[in-house]
Amino acid sequence: MRKIIRLLFNRNTLFVILLLIQIIVLVVTILFLSQHYLLVYSLLVAMNFVLMLCILNSPENPSYKLPWLAAMLIVPLFAGLTYLLVKTDVGQRNLKKQYSQRLQETRPFLPHHAGMQTALQQKFPEYAGLAQYLTAFAGYPLYRNRIADYFPEGEGMFESMKNEIRKARKYIFLEFFIIAHGHMWEEILKLLKERASHGVTVRILYDGFGTQFLMPSGYFESLAEFGIECRVFNRFKPFLSSSQNTRDHRKLLIIDGLTAFTGGINIADEYINQKLRFGYWKDGGMMCRGESAWSFTVMFLQLWDEINLEQFRPEHLDFTENDGWIQPFCDSPTDREYVGRNVYLDIISQAKKYVYIMTPYLMPDNELITALGLASRKGIDVRIMTPHIPDKWYAYSTAWSYYRELLGECVRIFEYTPGFIHAKNICADDNISVVGTINLDYRSFYLHFECASVFYGGHMVQKVRDDFQQSLKHCTEITLKDCQERPLGKRISSFILRIFAPLL
Repeated sequence: MRKIIRLLFNRNTLFVILLLIQIIVLVVTILFLSQHYLLVYSLLVAMNFVLMLCILNSPENPSYKLPWLAAMLIVPLFAGLTYLLVKTDVGQRNLKKQYSQRLQETRPFLPHHAGMQTALQQKFPEYAGLAQYLTAFAGYPLYRNRIADYFPEGEGMFESMKNEIRKARKYIFLEFFIIAHGHMWEEILKLLKERASHGVTVRILYDGFGTQFLMPSGYFESLAEFGIECRVFNRFKPFLSSSQNTRDHRKLLIIDGLTAFTGGINIADEYINQKLRFGYWKDGGMMCRGESAWSFTVMFLQLWDEINLEQFRPEHLDFTENDGWIQPFCDSPTDREYVGRNVYLDIISQAKKYVYIMTPYLMPDNELITALGLASRKGIDVRIMTPHIPDKWYAYSTAWSYYRELLGECVRIFEYTPGFIHAKNICADDNISVVGTINLDYRSFYLHFECASVFYGGHMVQKVRDDFQQSLKHCTEITLKDCQERPLGKRISSFILRIFAPLL
């Protein structure tokens, strides 16, 4: 009985109840007005017609237009108002304005080195355009890759993270979509408290949706007594608003501006297989040292809304190893520059031999489907690896609708049978790879703050390739016959969900 009472009066339950009440009130109000006031109904229908014309003539991705048009035909009274709520973007205007201003102010802290671009042009001319694009439009420069490492599992990255935290002398920045109680968090927190007690600045930035429901109310505020500063990005509130869609999906650990980690790994026990969820959890991440870590530092400080970046600039960079090039970058939903998607498109279109992709969610837009299909028809070995045991049934069901289309284009699909893949990697031709937080879906490409690193040449490309090839040994290849033999109910579910994939 106590468990039931605690559940009913839990903060998360109250949030859900409040949201449901608002939805019910909105639905009842619209139905009442439309049934009793012909003018209101006529205005709603007219508004829907105008909105449909606006959507058809908008420059947005066709895949994004389709679900809205379908919704307006199926539930015209509600879909139009929902679209207006999302597109007017009232909840995000302040965030966009503030973040855009901070980007402009911090640009001088990420200077472009022309000599670096020239050197890359000579070695990999096919990727010089991508590097130039990331510098000019995303604002993140190209570096020589001093020292970097790739982690094919969360366990290895966790141990390296702890070792680097112990070395911190000036500051430690953490930015994660998910931070949850458990062995992983307790081990990291213990080290953070110890470093903070020695005068190291510790800052934690967590997402208001990914983490807020996993920790008790006021938990992060209580860490102030240990000298740890915490901020929440876009705190989730029980109100209908388009701003709830904007999430900080990045995963970053930065030490002294000299070392940085990113990848698919959040701070929760399933990521290091201390807790079994969805079978074995296969993830991936990277660490870099040297000048490139400064780009990740600036990313964090931009979202933290820090004014004085100069105080965090590292004084000594004595790394001497050189192995290819590295280019960290960030993608944000505050503009129409879809950096993550464009990076994937360019790598696929430039490929000559193979393209390997690991992703937990497969919901590519039209441009990516076309690029993948064209690459495969050109004789390039295109392979995509996804989970066999999903964490979200609807995402898995939707992915199967894309399986059929991609298999028809001779793209090869593999499911990782031991469990769930959460790594977000792409590599091609032994010359280029990307490791980061970007899923192959609409949310990552259009709605979330994301980050990653491009590696041009060097051992990091080989390590990402080797991880893919090793993981293939534990995969089952999906065929068109598998798609055709799926139960009818599942096929229908996949087709319906496919329509609304951009909204999932």
